[in-house]
Amino acid sequence: MLGYDHLSITFGDVEATKEVSFEVKPGEVVAVVGESGSGKSVTAMSALGLLPRKAKVTGRIMLGGRDVRGLSGKELRELRGNEIAMVFQEPMTALNPVHTIGWQLAEAITLHRADRKGGVPDPKQKAVELLRMVGLDRPEHRLKQYPHELSGGMRQRVMIAMAIACDPKVIIADEPTTALDVTVQAEILDLLRELRDRLGTAIVLITHSMGVVADLADRVVVMYRGAVVETGGVDDVLLRPSHDYTKRLLKAVPRLGSGARQAEDVVEPVLSVRNLVVSFGGQRAVDDISFQIGKGEVVGLVGESGSGKTTAGRCTVGLQKPTDGSVELFGQDIAKLSARKMRPLTARIGMIFQDPASSLDPRMTIAECVAEPLVLHKAKDHRKRVDELLDAVELGAATRDRYPHELSGGQRQRVSIARALALNPDLLIADEPTSALDVSVQASILELFLDLQRRLKFSCLFISHDLAVVDMLANRVVVMHRGKIVEQGSRADVFGAPREDYTRRLLAAAPVPDPVEQRERRASRG
Repeated sequence: MLGYDHLSITFGDVEATKEVSFEVKPGEVVAVVGESGSGKSVTAMSALGLLPRKAKVTGRIMLGGRDVRGLSGKELRELRGNEIAMVFQEPMTALNPVHTIGWQLAEAITLHRADRKGGVPDPKQKAVELLRMVGLDRPEHRLKQYPHELSGGMRQRVMIAMAIACDPKVIIADEPTTALDVTVQAEILDLLRELRDRLGTAIVLITHSMGVVADLADRVVVMYRGAVVETGGVDDVLLRPSHDYTKRLLKAVPRLGSGARQAEDVVEPVLSVRNLVVSFGGQRAVDDISFQIGKGEVVGLVGESGSGKTTAGRCTVGLQKPTDGSVELFGQDIAKLSARKMRPLTARIGMIFQDPASSLDPRMTIAECVAEPLVLHKAKDHRKRVDELLDAVELGAATRDRYPHELSGGQRQRVSIARALALNPDLLIADEPTSALDVSVQASILELFLDLQRRLKFSCLFISHDLAVVDMLANRVVVMHRGKIVEQGSRADVFGAPREDYTRRLLAAAPVPDPVEQRERRASRG
């Protein structure tokens, strides 16, 4: 269905891909893996003719017997949607926020679907069929909704519905599950598998998750610095890798059961949450929860989207007012403090956000970003402290005068960690800080985090949907579901011997980089 033959792409002096060759057969899922900058996304985009004009391309890109490189603009437009379609990584930015889901689906159908017999199906009826096909309940109602009214998993299903609207022979899925919870991720992978089996669609899966590869792919293409370094069946590549780079990638994958941090009794609580309730429009986002974080302890807060974990995290630092209950920071109930009295406490708290690209000011240099808390709290000797922090996160003074867009995703997250630690906080709130990172970059960030936490002894609330990462970092784990805490305890107890069905479902849905185990899991699910 799709073939790359000695594809080389350059941007000026930068060689993005080097002699890339591989094929995708009908009904086959080929996973393309590699770290940022490996050339996997550029390779995929070239098949849709979506490269910038300055790109110089040599080699062939064969789609249905035609070389995409030789097609006119009109021919490419006819190709997109009808022959090949794209599922983008972040549906919230790919979908238009000012139009309803129904409008956007109808646009995809009427613009791209040239029926083989010359007719165009009724857009509304077809849109309902598509939403039903991708497993969305009440499809007629969903047509009237806007993207922000849907969950992340629902938006990703809408993106898949748009991609299959015109029955394409090839779908390119670019990191389709990166920001999704483990249970939603499992549902999306089941949906892609079902579409592949039902429609015979070939799928090119771009991902950094080896668990996703093990769960869905038939074959794997491993890219490194623009070149294909290994290719083969999923069992061969993941279980018997031959290239050193593939071995390093697999070694970097965090695995459930690898954690070794012990939990101790909370003698000196840094944070105490008691009977916390947060309501929005009569709906309880957080419903009577209680937990503590001790001095020098890392507590993992896990649960699906909508479970209330991020809202709870915002309450702990005063970014969200509770409807009822109390949040005590360092022995003081922050709900009863004025902004002036809260200020000294905020100096003892650091925050690491999920997306460093949007949390760092693009107009400020790296040194200015890191120094921002120091300036706000009138700390002295900014330059020396910034240099110390940049060294601590292994960036060095060479990055001082650069801007966020000049750094990689992993480097930006290191800047975020440096900024969060600027005032030597006693408590760190980390909200999904590694979810969008490549597996090798994630591993280096997690090792850095563990090293800093051991040396500086700060307490941490680590909010994540990646159970293997929480298993690696946390002393204790709190599991949330629909606003309530369903289970909490030591990492070993919660992950090793869970008491609640919901916790067991979460653990069963967590992807592992072992295709044999993934097939056994699917068989047990029926």
